[in-house]
Amino acid sequence: MFSQNLRTVFLLACAVLAACTPLPQTPTPAPAAPATIPAPAWQRQGVHLLHIAPEESLLTITVRRGGALARLGHDHVVASRSLQGVVAPALGRAQFRFRLDELRVDEASLRQAAGLTTTPSADAIAGTRHNMLVRVLEAERYPWVSIDARRTGDKEVFDADITLHGVTRTVQLPVRIEQAADGRRLQASGSLLLKQSDFGIVPFAVLGGAMAVQDQMELAFRITARQEVSAPGSGASPGR
Repeated sequence: MFSQNLRTVFLLACAVLAACTPLPQTPTPAPAAPATIPAPAWQRQGVHLLHIAPEESLLTITVRRGGALARLGHDHVVASRSLQGVVAPALGRAQFRFRLDELRVDEASLRQAAGLTTTPSADAIAGTRHNMLVRVLEAERYPWVSIDARRTGDKEVFDADITLHGVTRTVQLPVRIEQAADGRRLQASGSLLLKQSDFGIVPFAVLGGAMAVQDQMELAFRITARQEVSAPGSGASPGR
């Protein structure tokens, strides 16, 4: 009986280590300098564009634990604070993207806002980030996530083409928009549920799925876009 219990403890320890610690033989990709987002196909002369302000914008993805040993793991919140892109209010269009290797994992304030009750250690957070980027998302091969949204007949619902892991899916995205009267500033927020498997991603799991990440993920965003102010003497037109 003692040896069986010891074996059980050993297996549980292996599961925790496999899920939460980095694999040294495969280094996490180093962040690269963000490239300029390509001009959207719908951009044309005279279209009034607002530019996303990354310092005032946030996108979060919450993933939750699953499997028979879920109680030994943690739910996680990953966040992008480096969104880049443009919004054309008159056209009801927006295009933005972010790099996977710039995602932040399990910031304490975001875990609290998401109602997560467990507290992963710094090592567990580092391991989660490594496993997410290297083993699940293949961030070196697919570094960007992009979203191209267009308003439908319902002013509060957009059709959004989301490209993740080399796969594009079109989803209906409820969006709440608040725009300044002068048209120089816009705030948009919303949320939706997605499945990793819809983008060809295999959710992380060990011990035959006894400890795993659920397929469903919760995406939420709060985006601020504003008209750019040109430097004196630059000759550039604002909002372009």
